[in-house]
Amino acid sequence: MSQIREFKTESKQLLNLMINSIYTHKEIFLRELISNASDAIDKYKFLSMQDELLKLESDYQILITINKDERSLSIKDNGIGMTEEELIENLGTIAQSGTKTFLERLKANNTNNDNITIDVIGQFGVGFYSAFMVAQRVVVKTKSPYSDKAYLWESTGEDTYTIEETTKEDHGTEVILYLRDNTDEENYDEFLDEYRIKSLVKKYSDYVHYPICMYVKKRVPKEDNKEEYEEVQELEQLNSMTPIWKKSKNEITDEELNKFYRYQFRDFEDPLKAFHMNVEGLLNYNALIFIPKIAPFDLYSEKYEKGLQLYSRGIFIQDKCKELVPDYLRFIKGLVDSPDFPLNISREILQHNRQIAKIASNLEKKIKNELEKMLANERDKYIEFFKTYGVHIKYGIYDNFGEKKDFLKDLLIYVSSKNKEYVTLKEYVERMKPDQEYIYYATGANIDQIEKLPQMELLRDKDIEVLYFTDDIDEFAIKVLMNYEGKAFKNITQGDLNLESLEEKRELKKKEKTYKKLLDALKDSLKEKVTDVKLSSRLKDSAVCLVSNDDLSFEMERVLQNMPGGNLGVKATRILEINPNHKLIQALDTIYEQNQDDIKDYAELLYDQALLVAGFTLDDPMSFAKRLNELMIKTANINNHDNKTKDQEN
Repeated sequence: MSQIREFKTESKQLLNLMINSIYTHKEIFLRELISNASDAIDKYKFLSMQDELLKLESDYQILITINKDERSLSIKDNGIGMTEEELIENLGTIAQSGTKTFLERLKANNTNNDNITIDVIGQFGVGFYSAFMVAQRVVVKTKSPYSDKAYLWESTGEDTYTIEETTKEDHGTEVILYLRDNTDEENYDEFLDEYRIKSLVKKYSDYVHYPICMYVKKRVPKEDNKEEYEEVQELEQLNSMTPIWKKSKNEITDEELNKFYRYQFRDFEDPLKAFHMNVEGLLNYNALIFIPKIAPFDLYSEKYEKGLQLYSRGIFIQDKCKELVPDYLRFIKGLVDSPDFPLNISREILQHNRQIAKIASNLEKKIKNELEKMLANERDKYIEFFKTYGVHIKYGIYDNFGEKKDFLKDLLIYVSSKNKEYVTLKEYVERMKPDQEYIYYATGANIDQIEKLPQMELLRDKDIEVLYFTDDIDEFAIKVLMNYEGKAFKNITQGDLNLESLEEKRELKKKEKTYKKLLDALKDSLKEKVTDVKLSSRLKDSAVCLVSNDDLSFEMERVLQNMPGGNLGVKATRILEINPNHKLIQALDTIYEQNQDDIKDYAELLYDQALLVAGFTLDDPMSFAKRLNELMIKTANINNHDNKTKDQEN
């Protein structure tokens, strides 16, 4: 005869809270019930090794059964089961966890301070009640090996529940959910679909360490007539049981890692690199970190979510935990499994605390160390990595006012003017000339453009190595880094390069006197556009170039102007440098001595030429073309006049 009992807590309000508020997704109920079943088997297995009265089992199993006619779903285990008292205590009191009580009892009895290795999942005592999110009625059949009687517990999730004796041969528990009726908003029939149940087990409980099985329908040839088929029920295991990340490194092959990565993260390519971590101590966790060979297509989209998958004791908790990944590593894929994650009551999200921060810090250091090893031992692979993700490392140096610049600086590599190969900052500094003051760099859209910069001429002439910066963030990161091993960085298009000898400096001073009138005239003509016009020590073959002061470079100006809302009016200073040894400048000096009328047009042409070489677009291309045409016509007329004069003289 059944006994009607009331829940020991403010049941209806608390049940409503748990059913409607604690869990975000209704599908979570299956994870919770499977976790409870796994815990029950863990308890029986552990106790059977301590208690001679309990039979040692070898075929532990969690069985899922779908009954479409009754619209029911059951989860059955051959674990510890419950006595009547335990039913009342554990299911009659919401938030009373049998698992938690079990662990506390074990620890209290553990007078020898032995390590307790049983790995149970449920510790909050509310997971069972998630069943009422999808079920209008829940029935529990259970039998404990410590009782001769079996019991049936039943409730609709309101104020009361009933308990009565029943028949059950073996120890263990079966939870039967009678699903709610479908509504316009919710379709509960999905939990009667074999494929849906398989996918949920795979998603949440694939690594529960007992077989999760289900009878599935399959069409097979009839024995008496192979040409005809019949439908049979066949027992199928749904989970893989053993998490690859809990194996030791020596047990995992590269092919296993690659296969796992492709399946777990839906990638068609093998990862570029995989890192495996198994940490025991104050914090215990396993981790698998992957660097995708090809950057995710939406990596730079606002919709892209960084983060690692979370597992707790093999149970899937969260798809993307962003707290474990710094922004500059947002491209990594992977997972972390830890019994120490401070989960909230629904095991759906993490509470923010020092443990999470510590695991995140350890992962970051591990990834950085592995990248350094790749740079040292697998240079080609590291270059492949850096071509794809180097901009993120640079962002990490620039971000948060350079908080991690010293941590990341040795991961930087740049293409160098020396053999056009990638070098580290350390390698550059080690081969600097004895009297070299700076680490020189040049910026541009690509290497070919940088190579053609007139400012490169002096560096090339003196055989000084230059680093090529082709990413928008390069110069911002270097400005934050400031120096490397005491050597400051110097943009070859800014300020004085300090590469001339004393003799060269004296020679330039002399030429400044020679060209003083021309310099003053050019400066006056361009006073609205440049702050100065001066003779250049850095030009060898080119006639002119633009340089700026040391505060803001032309490249930084371009980047700032191209940013959203970038019409900020931020401009680098413009200084026009002219080459006193170039035939054009020498000819212009002669022309100016004879006729000062055209100097403004020549000045504008020199300035526009310098702008184009520096990669700028002209404000008024038509005026440039018109001015050039007029001077060409004038030059052609002068030549024609000179030729006619010579003919007449002849």
